[in-house]
Amino acid sequence: MRFVTIEHAGRELPGVLDGEDVVLLDAADLVSVIEAGPAGLVAVRNQFAMAERLPLASVRLCAPLRRFRRDILCTGWNYWDHFEESKGKREGQDVDRPEHPTFFTKGPDVVIGPYDEIAYDPAISAKWDYEAELALVIGKTGRSIPVADALDHVWGYTLANDVSQRDLQRQHGGQWLKGKSIDQTMPLGPWIVTADEFGDPQDVHLQCLLNGVVMQDASTKQMAYDVATLISELSFGMTLRPGDLLLTGTPAGIGNAREPQVFLAEGDEVVTRADKIGELRNTLVRRDLA
Repeated sequence: MRFVTIEHAGRELPGVLDGEDVVLLDAADLVSVIEAGPAGLVAVRNQFAMAERLPLASVRLCAPLRRFRRDILCTGWNYWDHFEESKGKREGQDVDRPEHPTFFTKGPDVVIGPYDEIAYDPAISAKWDYEAELALVIGKTGRSIPVADALDHVWGYTLANDVSQRDLQRQHGGQWLKGKSIDQTMPLGPWIVTADEFGDPQDVHLQCLLNGVVMQDASTKQMAYDVATLISELSFGMTLRPGDLLLTGTPAGIGNAREPQVFLAEGDEVVTRADKIGELRNTLVRRDLA
C-alpha cells in the first residue's frame, strides 16, 4: 500500500492511494496507523469499502509524516563514491574511511511536502546543496536489533532530499546538525510504500536532477552499509520506535564535490526520483529565515 497525507478543506488527513483516488482513513495521522502495528494495516484494509474517497488530482499532497517523536535520523557517507568524491573538499575536516556507519540527526522542522517550495535564504548560507536519499520508517520497537531481523522493523520506504548548507555544516565544530536543520528545506514523500509492497531496498534506482540535468544517478546496491546493517548498528543500545524516520545516505554527484562547484540558487528546480516510489519536485523560493 501507498500511504499519504493530504490537505483537504483546510485539514491534513491520512489516506491510502487506490488508483487515482485517495481513500481517507479513520485515524488522526499516519503515525497513529504505524504505531498500531499489523492490526493498524488490517484496520485500514477493512475501511476500504465504506471510506470516503477523493480524487488525487483534487488534493494537495503533504509530507506523509507530519508528527515526529524525535529528530530525523540520518546516515552520512553511505556510498563510498560519495565519500571519495569529497576528499580534500571538506575544508579541513577530512577523516579516514569509517569502519562503521556515520549517523547524525536533523530537526523535524526541515520537513516539507513532495511538491512544496524549498525555503532559500542566502543570508543563512552561501552553499546550498542537494542530496537525494532513500528513507525508511520504523514500524516496530526494537533495541540492539540483529541484522537478520532488521528489515522486519521497517514499516515502509519513502524519498527525501537532504538539502544541506555546506558552510554551516563545516563551521560548527564538525558537527552536522546545524548545517542540516534549516527550516522548510527537506522535501519528503510523495508517499510511504509499505515494506511488503516495496521489496528489496538494495535494488532501487535513485536520481537527482537540477533544472533538468541529472546530477546524481545510482543504485542502492552501491550503499557502503545496507539498510539492515544501518538499522542494526543504529539500534545497538538505542531504542528505535514506530514512526522514526531514517535517511540512508546519498550517492556521488553532490554540488560541493563538483569542479566547478554547483550550489542551489533561487528559482532552481530540484527533482528527486526513485523507481519504486515516485518523485519529489521542488523549487527554491526566497524566504526570510534569518
